[in-house]
Amino acid sequence: MRVVITGGAGFLGSRLAAAILARNTLTDARGVERAVREVVLVDVAAPRPYDDPRVRAMHGSLEERAFVDAAVTPDTDSVFHLAAVVSGQAEADFDIGMRVNVDATRHLLERCRACTTPPKFVHASSIAVFGGALPDPLPDDAPVTPQSSYGTQKAIGELLVNDMSRKGFIDGRALRLPTIVVRPGKPNRAASSFASGIIREPLAGIEAICPVAPETELWVQSPRAVVENLLVGHDVDASRLPAFRALNVPGIAIAVSDMVAALRDVAGAAVAERVQWRYDPAIDRIVSTWPARFDARIGPALGMRADADFATIVRDYIAELDPQLAA
Repeated sequence: MRVVITGGAGFLGSRLAAAILARNTLTDARGVERAVREVVLVDVAAPRPYDDPRVRAMHGSLEERAFVDAAVTPDTDSVFHLAAVVSGQAEADFDIGMRVNVDATRHLLERCRACTTPPKFVHASSIAVFGGALPDPLPDDAPVTPQSSYGTQKAIGELLVNDMSRKGFIDGRALRLPTIVVRPGKPNRAASSFASGIIREPLAGIEAICPVAPETELWVQSPRAVVENLLVGHDVDASRLPAFRALNVPGIAIAVSDMVAALRDVAGAAVAERVQWRYDPAIDRIVSTWPARFDARIGPALGMRADADFATIVRDYIAELDPQLAA
C-alpha cells in the first residue's frame, strides 16, 4: 500500500508513521490486508530521519495544487489528513484558516478522485465542531454546532468527506479527536496548547501558565491512544461506520485542576506548584465552547479505546522523556 500522511513531520504524524511502519500492513478500501510499501510524509517541515527505505519525505504546502498532485499519485491507497492550522491561529487569522483547513482539504480530496481506486481517507477532525448549549454527556448523533472558525472549518471538512464518500470518490471517515495531552516540544497556537504545557513545562522545571479556570473540564486523550484510534478508524470496514461518516473518538473528561492534581501525585508538589493560574479571556472564550463529556459508543464498538486515567498519561509522558524517572 502507498500511504500519504499530511502533517507527517509533526509529532502526531511522525508517531503515526512509526506505528504504520511497525505494523507493516493496513486494510485497504476493499477490505484486503496488504503490506505497506511506501509511507509519504507530506509537510512544510522536514521529518525526523527514518532508517526505513519505505519512507519518503515531501516538503511543501498543501495550498499549492501542484504539490498536492505530486504527493497523491494515482496509486495512492490511503491518506491520513492531519495537517491543519490550529484553533487559536484559525480564530486570529480567518483567511489562513480557510486556505489551509478548507481549500487545501478540498484540493486534497479532489486529487483523491484521480486515484486508480478510491482511497481510504482519514480526516483528523476535532471536538471543536460542537459548541454552545449541548446535552451533557454529548451523544454520538449530536448535530455539529461549531462556535469558532476552526470548528467551522473542521465541520466543512467533515461534510466534504461524507459527500465524496457518498459519491464513491473516496472511502472516507472523519475522526473527531479529543484534546491530545501531552504534546512534546514547544507551545503552539492551539487554544488547547496549555493542556500540554501545564504538564510538560513543570516537568522540565519551567513555570507554566494556565489561562482557564481550574474547574474547566476537557475531553482528553494521550498521543499513544490517538494513534491507535486513528489506525482503528482507518482499518474498520465502511459498512460499520455511521451514516454520516464522522464519529467521536473516546477520551476521558477531566477538570484542569484534576490534571494538576495528577501531576502532583505522580511528580510531586514542587513540580505541580510551577503551574500558575492567569485567566486569558481569548483562550477561555474558545475552550469554553467545547464539550467536555461525551457518550461515545460508536468508537468503542469499533475497537477504539480511551486512556485508563490521567495519571497514566502523565507517567507515559515521563517514561518517554526518561524511562528511569518513570521507574
